Amino acid sequence: MTDSDGTPRHAGRPSRPERADSAAPPPTGSAGPATTPSRRRGRPPRAESADTRDRILGAAREEFSERGYEKTSVRGIAKAAGVDSALVHHYFGTKEQVFEAAVEVAFAPALNASDAVAEGPLDGAGEQLARFVFGIWENPATRTPLLAILRSAVNNDTAAAVFRRLVASQLLRRLAARLDLPADEAELRAELAAAQLVGCAMLRYVIKVEPLASVDVEQIIARVAPVVQGHLTAP
Repeated sequence: MTDSDGTPRHAGRPSRPERADSAAPPPTGSAGPATTPSRRRGRPPRAESADTRDRILGAAREEFSERGYEKTSVRGIAKAAGVDSALVHHYFGTKEQVFEAAVEVAFAPALNASDAVAEGPLDGAGEQLARFVFGIWENPATRTPLLAILRSAVNNDTAAAVFRRLVASQLLRRLAARLDLPADEAELRAELAAAQLVGCAMLRYVIKVEPLASVDVEQIIARVAPVVQGHLTAP
């Protein structure tokens, strides 16, 4: 249908002039300004969280190992990890909490030592525990972080409290639970067994007293294991 001048006309729909709508979104492919969602400062995407945490923990272990607890700062850990210090606080909190997290990761093999005791007969627990602990210390990959932990714990009360709390809750109590004894006596025996092993490790690997520092580790295990066994099961 057409008007008198031949212009097409839609039936029932009068023609209207097109109106630009400023509120309408720009068409796909337009050169309008791009917008990006806002992100809170110091919070990376979730995909990066695990990698960032691991990088911070690795930097923390190195800083505590090289500088000790007192001279290590959250800012120094952040700088070594290549992140903002706010991220360290976001993931871990205070320096004490960073240290505890680093200790737990580095000391995890030793904290699983009680599993070795639980898997076998109790009358062989002394040798199992001694062999497991000295095996960790003889491995350079696990010895280095353990040295950093012990040095920090010896020189600083806060670090010592963290180390003591972690070891008591995750290692000694689990060892004590394996013993068929009253709770107080079982805990004492587990602590004495641990003290025997930690003391030998300190003299051999930290203080390096001779000839203990250079004697074959099998000779140490042969002499220490019966003592550890006595602490755990002797009358």
